[in-house]
Amino acid sequence: MKLQLSKPIAIIDLETTGVNVGTDKIIEIAIVKFLPGSNQPLKKRKLINPGRPIPEAASAVHGITDDMVKDAPTFDKVADELRQFLDNCDLAGYNSNRFDIPMLMEEFMRIRLDFFKTDGRKLLDVQKIFHMMEQRTLSAAYKFYCDKNLDNAHSAEADVDATWEVLLAQIERYPQMGDTVDSILKFIGDEEIVDFARRFVMENGVEVFNFGKHKGKPVADVLRDEPSYYDWMMKGDFPLHTKSKLTEIYMRTKLKK
Repeated sequence: MKLQLSKPIAIIDLETTGVNVGTDKIIEIAIVKFLPGSNQPLKKRKLINPGRPIPEAASAVHGITDDMVKDAPTFDKVADELRQFLDNCDLAGYNSNRFDIPMLMEEFMRIRLDFFKTDGRKLLDVQKIFHMMEQRTLSAAYKFYCDKNLDNAHSAEADVDATWEVLLAQIERYPQMGDTVDSILKFIGDEEIVDFARRFVMENGVEVFNFGKHKGKPVADVLRDEPSYYDWMMKGDFPLHTKSKLTEIYMRTKLKK
């Protein structure tokens, strides 16, 4: 069984300087793009110079060192090429809704290339299917679904190839999901994402805080009653995407006054 595509889908995997979306940087990106009606994937892989030393702890995970990226381009030099490659694509990956897509979005926003948006794209996180059905890691998923060992784990290219194979095996194993992006998201639940860092979540159609002293309170209510909280967050170490969504809500609140 194959995934039936109505538009291109891009499988994304990143290696980074760390796991903080607000402060860490991409050092490798691999993308495999599949087009409707084609069995030939399009691939793109880039090493990226983060403009800062790569922590030893990060290098120990993915094996990428400062010397390996010293002659690589910075993100701003490859951003437009990546944007064009991802144009009109739905996006997928393993834990991609919580890490890879937020991190990629943050890098685009840092260079003010804000016309790369997730609006209108389906975001299919293969990990969510796996955790819903089996609850294992990517290496275990690859062994479970494909009966293969994942060599070179934490190599971005190896991980995206494995993710695609796992997704196809999941479609075969769970026919109740269907074989389209829409049917799979309907089955596992299409996440209603406010900001990728999950500082806000939707409850009954209203954005509410998901952290701190105002957790569970509507964001608009807090911003109306305590406008200094907006200033505190905008000056704080929050991801740019979170600040962008906060500003959207803040402006809506002002317009309603």
